[in-house]
Amino acid sequence: MSEKHQVGERRQRRSAGLLLFRRGEGGLEVLLGHMGGPFFARHDAGAWTVPKGEYAPEEPAWEAARREFEEELGLPPPDGEAVPLGEVRQSGGKLVTVWAVEADLDPASITPGTFRMEWPPRSGRTAEFPELDRVEWFGLDRAREVIVTAQAAFLDRLAEHSP
Repeated sequence: MSEKHQVGERRQRRSAGLLLFRRGEGGLEVLLGHMGGPFFARHDAGAWTVPKGEYAPEEPAWEAARREFEEELGLPPPDGEAVPLGEVRQSGGKLVTVWAVEADLDPASITPGTFRMEWPPRSGRTAEFPELDRVEWFGLDRAREVIVTAQAAFLDRLAEHSP
């Protein structure tokens, strides 16, 4: 393997997550999180995501997905059959791997993890923000309107798997 290829491999950012789904009166519903922080505060379309997070190459993606679910939502990941939904590459280059798990969850029960960043920019001050500022259940059609564009493929794959 060339040195250039090895460097590229080391820089590859990877995330793993769990997409909860349930069967509602109107069909499948999925639980998505609205990305926290000031950049997404006034956005809806493209600002919702599968609860997920980055992991190191030596950590198995499945373990990372379960760990990140708990970090992002403050709740243990649900038990149940994990349906692999594969990978997508987001526009920024991050490779995202997701599993779907059928489970119910009350969005009011979450306690989101937080992150710190300089805010306002170049102010020298830091502020703390929730990783996800809210979570909601969406029917698949509405979810496709608000989810990060590349992640819509996970919704399609879930729909193919669940009649």
